[in-house]
Amino acid sequence: MRKVIVNEWMTLDGVVQAPSSPAEDPSGGFGHGGWHVRHTADQHFQRWAIENLTGAGGFLFGRRTYEIFAAHWPNASPEEQVIAEPLNTRPKYVASTTLAAPLAWRGSTLLGPDVAGAVAALKRQEGGDLLVIGSTGLVHTLLAHRLVDELRLMIDPVVVGGGKRLFPNDGALRTLSLVNSTVTTTGAIIATYAPREETA
Repeated sequence: MRKVIVNEWMTLDGVVQAPSSPAEDPSGGFGHGGWHVRHTADQHFQRWAIENLTGAGGFLFGRRTYEIFAAHWPNASPEEQVIAEPLNTRPKYVASTTLAAPLAWRGSTLLGPDVAGAVAALKRQEGGDLLVIGSTGLVHTLLAHRLVDELRLMIDPVVVGGGKRLFPNDGALRTLSLVNSTVTTTGAIIATYAPREETA
């Protein structure tokens, strides 16, 4: 059975909105876009990011993340090909109520109205693990339906005070087990967690 792995860059207060640039997602008046950039020069981060991408059998995206990636990675520079190659050549599954098939980025498929059911069906197929990048709304859906097998987080030592958060404010108790962790030269924590079932 394939795993669903959520891969996120996150602030210390749990925000995942607009890590790369101010223009990435200013919705809700978010004014701290680009908070992650100063942590990307670290070798631990670069190795971790590449290993996550090259180890994936396919990708799961929400609409906003998909559109950002589809606008950039098919035309990536030669220096970016180590990242672009898996993204451009492996299957991509997109959760969206506004996009229409066929999707322009090669290998992209809409999941349909029953996102949780579609992802559960993908997990039952043979193949490599499915990596979710960004896509906060999709992650909330997957968490609610217990479809996430692993969380790979880079937690930057920055607090932004508000914005879109990785974990929904739904009152649910979710217990995790730490699988492994490392600290980067910029003070960020790279950690892998696996959900753990609650026992009475």
